[in-house]
Amino acid sequence: MERKQGLQVGVIGLGSMGFGMAGSLLRAGHSVTGCDVHPEPARALAAAGGRAASKPAEAAAEADIVVVVVVNAAQTETVLFGPDGAAAAMKPGAVIIASATMAPDIARGLAARAAALGLLYLDAPISGGAAKAAQGELTIMASGSPEAFSRARPALDAMAAKVYELGDEAGVGAAFKVVNQLLAGVHIAAACEAVTFAKRLGLDLDKVYEVITGSAGNSWMFENRVPHILEGDYTPRSAVDIFTKDLGIVSDIGRAEKFPLPIAATALQMFLMTAAAGMGRDDDASVARLIAQITGLDLPKKAR
Repeated sequence: MERKQGLQVGVIGLGSMGFGMAGSLLRAGHSVTGCDVHPEPARALAAAGGRAASKPAEAAAEADIVVVVVVNAAQTETVLFGPDGAAAAMKPGAVIIASATMAPDIARGLAARAAALGLLYLDAPISGGAAKAAQGELTIMASGSPEAFSRARPALDAMAAKVYELGDEAGVGAAFKVVNQLLAGVHIAAACEAVTFAKRLGLDLDKVYEVITGSAGNSWMFENRVPHILEGDYTPRSAVDIFTKDLGIVSDIGRAEKFPLPIAATALQMFLMTAAAGMGRDDDASVARLIAQITGLDLPKKAR
């Protein structure tokens, strides 16, 4: 079957989220060029029908849209405006979709730099995890000009089940994502605490999962992360270090605003302790392993 004509899209950052997003764009009929600091994901994208680029500028050349799916604001700035950066290689009127979690003021600054080059910018953090990224079913919390939304719409629709248009200026999407990450981090920490508490009480953890997921104490994070604990599998779907970063952003904003965030602060300390114990690159459900180490509990081990 002949592929329908689509847009030229560059995807910079081909980790668990970015690679899935690139695949969703390919399935929607767009021409996708991918770039990552590691060459293997770009080669895998090429094998799937995309193209591999070695530098952000190469991925961005002739692109209608460039999707930036890196870890943080500093990496976003580097891949856009650093040496061999994407922004200078993009044609006027092209759209940057920036998906990293960052503080709202930083998102506004990046958007202003893009505008100075004649580029459109969508502040477009994402939520949903690697599985939904691969299925094209993410939630995107975006803000930017109506023109940016209009030009980016085919790519947004390919990557997401829900696209929230949250305002005309960059920074609003970032603020929504920060609120989401406050809740996500707290819920993961609470889920890990609850499961290890149940273990101390001598309960069957599989039965705990069954009962809680059908009860009022359930959360999306409990339902999603506790199976990692039950399987003893801490392969990083989302790493501990992501939440030391994101809850750190929450904490920084709270301090600047003189706004108390005691529950988020406690969750941040739990993630920091887990990272300090050597599990920063492991799955964020590793908070349960930290609690188990402190309290002398034996959690399930990964089946060989």
